[in-house]
Amino acid sequence: MSAEEPSLAMLLLSFGLLILASAYFSSSETAMMSLNRYRLKHLARNKHAGASRASKLLETPDKLIGVILIGNNFVNFLAAAIATTIAIQIFGEPAPLITAIVLTLVVLIFAEVTPKTIAALYPEKIAHPSSLILLLLLKILYPVVWMVNVVSNALVRVLGFNSVSDDSHQQLSAEELRTVVYESSERISRRRQGMLLNILDLEHVTVNDILVPRHDIVGIDIEANTDEILSLISSSQHTRMPVYKKDINNLVGILHLRSVGKLIRLETVNKAAILGETIEPYYIPESTPLHIQLSKFQTKKLRMAVVVDEYGAIKGLVTLEDILEEIVGEFTTDLANSSKDFHAQQDGSYLIDGSTSIRDINRILSWNLDNTGAKTLSGLLTEMLQSIPDSSVGIRLDGYYAETVQVKGNVIRTVKMWQKEKVEEDD
Repeated sequence: MSAEEPSLAMLLLSFGLLILASAYFSSSETAMMSLNRYRLKHLARNKHAGASRASKLLETPDKLIGVILIGNNFVNFLAAAIATTIAIQIFGEPAPLITAIVLTLVVLIFAEVTPKTIAALYPEKIAHPSSLILLLLLKILYPVVWMVNVVSNALVRVLGFNSVSDDSHQQLSAEELRTVVYESSERISRRRQGMLLNILDLEHVTVNDILVPRHDIVGIDIEANTDEILSLISSSQHTRMPVYKKDINNLVGILHLRSVGKLIRLETVNKAAILGETIEPYYIPESTPLHIQLSKFQTKKLRMAVVVDEYGAIKGLVTLEDILEEIVGEFTTDLANSSKDFHAQQDGSYLIDGSTSIRDINRILSWNLDNTGAKTLSGLLTEMLQSIPDSSVGIRLDGYYAETVQVKGNVIRTVKMWQKEKVEEDD
């Protein structure tokens, strides 16, 4: 009996060590495959030793999986053989059913479920140190791994799949990147998160959505007298103004007011001098996406563009500042109160200028009006009514109410709007 006890103790010790080895391979596999690839690349670029080793292993996932599975299966089969020997010594005869049940439970709990759960929760803590052993095993077992991979890859190709690793599935689409930004709300401030989302939205927004409408353009009619022109220039809040003859469609050029200051100092202000300081207008189609237009502004070193429709008629203006505001927001703190197009009322409603773009309304008031069709509030209401109202008309939108207050020149000038929830609360 005493001669058998050391043998049994040795077998139990060996079995325990093999279970630990199996747990190591199981946790390493889960940890390596659970690593955040983008964080891993970031750490590797910053010379993190563990991340560099893990990144190197993941470059050839077939070899990584091969060495892990070779090691795991080897220790599991060896553990099963030792477990059978232990069962024979304890029960005196082979007990395959009891051995299989006990071994399955032990392997599942101690070598599979528990280590894989820990590895899934803390992949970096497991993968980085274990990558050192995996690299060593890969060098030692390379002939076996190579042979297994050759047979495995051949079988993969026979089944009609590509055995070559393709990293394209690791690249994020715009919508996936949007989800990443949303999920990073605890690490990124709300303002920066909003800016990142706005940048992603640029490709879905065209200059037609943010342009200054033609009737709102403040420009210089070169046919007016010089005093009127100088008065307009001195009271202008803009640094650049379009110069035209009688009608905005007869656009002559764009005048930078800094050039006028030079003329005033030289006391040579006249129409000919003003025309001489203008630059050629830069025309763009209304369908140009904002991200493309931003790039064009940078390339051409310009800050203003004239937007034209499909017939070549001027539809409005767009500036670099307009695009930047789409990213960072308006350059003011209380947008609804500071904007000349919005007037808050005591009952919670707003008097809104009909020419206000729906995108501005949604952004400033945090509403969700439909902007897939008409771009302005007047256009949206006219589209719904299918006519131009000649008196006050109430309109029910999806979640909002609108009441026309002023109609002038075949255009809805002023609208009173409020949210549906506000009305229900008052009722």
